Amino acid sequence: MRRLMLLRHAKTEHDAPSGHDQDRRLDERGRMDAAAIGTWIGHHPPFPDAVLVSTAVRAQQTWEIARDAIKDAVRERPPRPRVELLDELYGAEPTQLLRIIRMAEVSDPARLMLIGHNPGMHELALMLAGSGDAMAKKGLEDNLPTAGLAILDFPTDDWSEVAFRRGKLVRFTSPKLLKQALDD
Repeated sequence: MRRLMLLRHAKTEHDAPSGHDQDRRLDERGRMDAAAIGTWIGHHPPFPDAVLVSTAVRAQQTWEIARDAIKDAVRERPPRPRVELLDELYGAEPTQLLRIIRMAEVSDPARLMLIGHNPGMHELALMLAGSGDAMAKKGLEDNLPTAGLAILDFPTDDWSEVAFRRGKLVRFTSPKLLKQALDD
């Protein structure tokens, strides 16, 4: 089995001081949300063996904050995934993202996390989910929100066999859903 974790970057400032979209940074809420989703991941193993992160500043900051929160949540024997920054994740469409996922066969992690951007990440999650948790699918229908996480399992040991509609959506969560669960 292969597990794919799709994490959208956290909430950002509207404009970067440089004027370049790729330079937009996380705002205060984004930093809190990245920590919240990282803490959740830290309490819900298994952890990713490899993480592919968009080179956009907001995606890198999301990973750095989430990684630190995972380490804080796990404490003993924190995960040490292999991390790679990929320009190709910025603005990628679902077919491009699928190609990147299939290339994971080279390093062959059992669990892979992508940290990227909408609309591609949201569309990819919907296109990969052929089955799974009905409530998670309903929650994911409209949007993969900032710092939203979709977890899909594939009944294969070969990343090159990952295909649209072949995944099982195991979980969808976001900082907003985590907060609602605490309030209930």
